[in-house]
Amino acid sequence: MQPLRIGLIGDYDASVIAHQAIPIALQLAAAALGQALQAQWLPTDAIGKGDDLAGFEGLWAAPATPYRDMDGALRAIRYAREQGVPFIGTCGGFQHALIEYARNRLGWADAEHAETAPEGARLVIAPLVCALVEVQGQVRFVPGSRLALAYAAEQAEEGYHCRFGLNPAFTQALAVGPLHISAVDGFGDARALELDGHPFFVGTLFQPERAALTGQVPPLVKAFVRAALEQRGA
Repeated sequence: MQPLRIGLIGDYDASVIAHQAIPIALQLAAAALGQALQAQWLPTDAIGKGDDLAGFEGLWAAPATPYRDMDGALRAIRYAREQGVPFIGTCGGFQHALIEYARNRLGWADAEHAETAPEGARLVIAPLVCALVEVQGQVRFVPGSRLALAYAAEQAEEGYHCRFGLNPAFTQALAVGPLHISAVDGFGDARALELDGHPFFVGTLFQPERAALTGQVPPLVKAFVRAALEQRGA
């Protein structure tokens, strides 16, 4: 059986909980689907113009930012979005998927992240009113969304480790078109996004991969791996 190849966009750090969890989550999901899987970390400062991404059947933008090379991470996310490669971005990956879309789809060349450009004119990603560092929280899924289908539920409790999220000032502008919010917290703040017309393009501010550390198969990760398998057979 040919292993499914998944590229992990990020700068691996063994001390980061999400970096510990992601490979386990992928292996649990693959095993549940009866599929071999090979995951490979792609350091952001080594990501080229796209040729080095062509061998991967799925791409995951991992947490732990700032990335060593933000442009490298954005280049990989754009590749996944434009080439129809199944994609998931969690925490920092969610944030950078929004920036990539704002810059390259909406034409906002000055879209920035407050962590790396705090004085930026258009901070699409801004500090959260309340930091979500090592906390659990309920998220509600938009009916019919990929998240709702993956979890087969209306809501779930998920873990976070983040201090930044979508700037509410840009929620409406970013959500007009194929990119839309697919999960919110109890206050209605964006906690996940999805891209219509794409085989699988999902970003979450929460970290579903953490469930793997207790031996659970994260539903969203299983849905991501299944989408990559389906694309292989398409």
